[in-house]
Amino acid sequence: MLTFLLACALGLGVGLVLALTGAGGAILAVPMLLFALHLPLAQAAPISLLAVAISTGLGAFLAWRRRALRYRAAGVMAAAGLVMAPLGQWLAQRVPERPLTMLFAVVLVIAAARTLRQAARELKGTRAERRDEVPCRLDLQVGRLHWTAPCALALAATGALTGLMSGLLGVGGGFVLVPAMMLFTDLPMQAVVATSMGVIALVSSGAAALAAWHGQVLWQVGAPFALGAIAGQALGRVWAQRLGGPRLQQGFGVLSLLVAAGLVLRAAL
Repeated sequence: MLTFLLACALGLGVGLVLALTGAGGAILAVPMLLFALHLPLAQAAPISLLAVAISTGLGAFLAWRRRALRYRAAGVMAAAGLVMAPLGQWLAQRVPERPLTMLFAVVLVIAAARTLRQAARELKGTRAERRDEVPCRLDLQVGRLHWTAPCALALAATGALTGLMSGLLGVGGGFVLVPAMMLFTDLPMQAVVATSMGVIALVSSGAAALAAWHGQVLWQVGAPFALGAIAGQALGRVWAQRLGGPRLQQGFGVLSLLVAAGLVLRAAL
């Protein structure tokens, strides 16, 4: 019973962070499971994917209803990600715990640095620099991306890396998708975040289903964790307008750095 309640509480925290901070917030799901329930990373990753799939699926659906989600771009990236996710899961079952934990810490530091840079730009009132020439350009006349071979290749490569990281570490991949789409497309930020949410939902769902098929999901932890994440997502959406903003992003970045330091210590001991 204690494990059930703790898993619910952890899932609630993940859902709240995801709703308040955006597509990259679910990266803290795995560390929560590692520290609170003392699971090995290979067991925590599928549980994280299950919760991320459900919670981001809700966000992606709402974004699609608002016509903010670019479903063709999301489909290309998700297809490439679903191809690579099994390779990541295969590696996760074979790479020793210590180097896998260290890799997760590095990824967390990269995600935190990006979050802190973005928050600093928002506080200064400046926007992230966008290149004039990008592979994927939005055709304003028809309101769709102009598809070219370089555009498809750039998005497919982004999706493939996202799928590999999702399968290997159990992360959604927003820390990869958002900066990559800002680099390769001229889509507005709202569309970038919404499309990233759609990709994460599809890739995480496929990876979680594959893990469940192979019996790698601890359902006594995964089910309450996922339920908590749904509740947290709903609560977070209510509070997002009042609590969101660059200061919250800075807090999330600092917390991510502290968690990364904890992971390094865990791996070293």
